[in-house]
Amino acid sequence: MSNPLQQTIEALAKEKGIEPDVVISAIEEAVATASRKYYKTGENLKTRFNMETGQVDLFALKTVVEEVATPATEISITEAREMYRPLYGDDVANSIELGDEMEFPKPTEVLGRIAAQTAKQVIFQKVREAEREHVFAEYNERIGEVVNGTVKRFENGDIILEIGRIEAVLPRKEQSRAESYTPNDRVRTVIKGVNRSAKGPQIVLSRTDPALLIKLFEQEVPEIYDGTVMIRGAVREAGDRAKVAVYSRERDVDPVGACVGMKGTRVQSIIRELRGEKIDIVEWSEDPIAFVTNGLSPAKVQRVSIVDDRERVMEVIVEDKQLSLAIGKKGQNVRLAAKLTGWRIDIKSEEEKRREVEAQFGELEIPDDTPAERSDDIGDHADGEPLAPEDPSEPGGATAQGIEATESSATDAATDQPDSPLPYTLPGIGEKTVRRLVEGGFTTFESLSGATADALSELPGIGDKTAEKILAAARGDAPAEEMQQE
Repeated sequence: MSNPLQQTIEALAKEKGIEPDVVISAIEEAVATASRKYYKTGENLKTRFNMETGQVDLFALKTVVEEVATPATEISITEAREMYRPLYGDDVANSIELGDEMEFPKPTEVLGRIAAQTAKQVIFQKVREAEREHVFAEYNERIGEVVNGTVKRFENGDIILEIGRIEAVLPRKEQSRAESYTPNDRVRTVIKGVNRSAKGPQIVLSRTDPALLIKLFEQEVPEIYDGTVMIRGAVREAGDRAKVAVYSRERDVDPVGACVGMKGTRVQSIIRELRGEKIDIVEWSEDPIAFVTNGLSPAKVQRVSIVDDRERVMEVIVEDKQLSLAIGKKGQNVRLAAKLTGWRIDIKSEEEKRREVEAQFGELEIPDDTPAERSDDIGDHADGEPLAPEDPSEPGGATAQGIEATESSATDAATDQPDSPLPYTLPGIGEKTVRRLVEGGFTTFESLSGATADALSELPGIGDKTAEKILAAARGDAPAEEMQQE
């Protein structure tokens, strides 16, 4: 560009990060606005920037018509041809047709100071709008990208950072509680979003978003950058702990080892950047049980079972001494593992699980009969399958296999079975219990259905709970359940 105005336009465009054409268009519109305010003739004014002279030319446009109705914007075809004939010759004059637009130059030197001030305001407004639109478009495409900024000032808990030539905000909720800054500190953040506002686009930064952790790993671990190792998930509680699930596309590459680095050099640099935030790197797996087991690292899991596949609930059993480690400080470890894996995790120690099993079978009381008699009777009810040897650690002195036998078997095995037939049977109630009911006077099904729990509990060998279950079975109020002798 040769003339001073063109050089100024180029410098302004470079400073604002916009195209020179945007500045030129703003100047043309500014001169047109000022001209309309000055002339006030109702003419259709048009401006055009002259690249050779660096001046803005002003024209009044008139449409060629047969008969003029509005002199300010129309001209007759006869007058137009007579005007062009002495200037450009007969050929050009005769080429004018109806509907053509003719330009009539108008001077701009007479616009004056007020018009120049108006033009200045329009230029500034157009350039500012173009700059804001450019900033919004640029940073909206960079969401999720890590940028370096300098702390400029603090506003109501928010930190204003200077990134490049613009300012961005780090809200209080996006700040890690383990970090504090002073003016001119260098901060690495991730772009979380761009909001439009009256003052221009507002770039929102974050130090707590998991995207920051992922980008830091991409910068520190070459295997992640080139795609050999993939990050399948990341969760954080900023300032305290984070978990990252990684997966290797090549069998020979250890994804966890690649992220940790030799003697932990790679992950340590990320921990330093996050001001000491602990990072657990776990291996991702398609198997949910294996993934949950890895996700609870550093705790060692004894066994995992799926409680509800639809609701995605798992039960995890750990050793007693590993329980606090598996749960973590204020439940942090299991909470992060649940977020990472997408499963609801119920952690129990071996002792808790044992007590839970005992509670389930705590009401089962098997009389002390001879081993031969018990195995014969219960074996007949279990389709001939022999009972396993007794384990004194199991509730009531019975083994787990023995407890799985039907409760009516366990109840009836305690005594010899009389030969006389019973007048009725109850689902889930042993024959011995039914015989006691008959002996107590409840000889018919109807008499039993009309009885009360208090009346039944007065019979020998029948307690309150057993009486309630007998009535429920007789009246069909509840599904048949296994019964045990009180």
